[in-house]
Amino acid sequence: MKRFKVVHQTTYEYSDDVQLGAHTLRLRPREGHDQHLESSTLSISPGAELRWHRDVESNSVAIARFTEASRKLQIECNSIIQKFDVLPQDFLIEDYAVNYPFCYPTEDAITLAPYLRSNTDEDNILIKNWLNNGWASQQPKQTFELLLSLNQYIYQTLNYVKRDEEGVQSAQTTLSKNAGSCRDYANLFIDAARYLGFAARFVSGYVHTEDDHHLSGTTHAWAEVFIPGAGWKGFDPTHGSLVGLTHIAVAVSRLPELVPAVSGAFWGLPGSSLKVDVWVTEIG
Repeated sequence: MKRFKVVHQTTYEYSDDVQLGAHTLRLRPREGHDQHLESSTLSISPGAELRWHRDVESNSVAIARFTEASRKLQIECNSIIQKFDVLPQDFLIEDYAVNYPFCYPTEDAITLAPYLRSNTDEDNILIKNWLNNGWASQQPKQTFELLLSLNQYIYQTLNYVKRDEEGVQSAQTTLSKNAGSCRDYANLFIDAARYLGFAARFVSGYVHTEDDHHLSGTTHAWAEVFIPGAGWKGFDPTHGSLVGLTHIAVAVSRLPELVPAVSGAFWGLPGSSLKVDVWVTEIG
């Protein structure tokens, strides 16, 4: 078991006093058999009324409502998380799904439908051509090995870039640039996995790294695929690895754009700046 402290600080500065609209916060880490939340606190300036709920995908969401005008908005979330030693490859796959291709059982397919939804025909042709150019002909037939290979293919063929601007690149943009951020890598993996017939979803969160300095100080993103018998398994194409003990999940979604950490609006003179700082520290 490992314990981590995560500090996630978001600061908006405006050109003059503005009236802040409601802001949606997805900052509280998820909980499960592999991840336990010891504590999580939110500090917001100016003060706000908070209301919590679980969204349709069981993410913890806070809605902050403000009454005071301000030239600055600062939101800080401090969390302590326990991660348990669940080995990434310690699972059994249902016999019918060991080899690719396979079909999800009808009841599972109904539940998984949003995560199976295929891309547009244009995107599918693009992904098909990309996979056929250097990947598809040599792939293993075992399901898990196939997904590992896809994860490695993205890791080895794309160039990582840190993007400060909001939003997620389409697969088409990522492939045309041959580059992207972690969220762009994850989105491409999801689109490719769905093209291949897998149920896949986007995960936002954090990762503790000691030698990957290009990720320090930022949030992180990866993908999960539903494998019968194994459940949702995480793949991190930015690192070319499976999701494991150092990954801390905060929110999941069928679409990357549905789970920004902080979103909201303001009324006042145009002009604002955004600064996001994240610290992930292993603690005793």
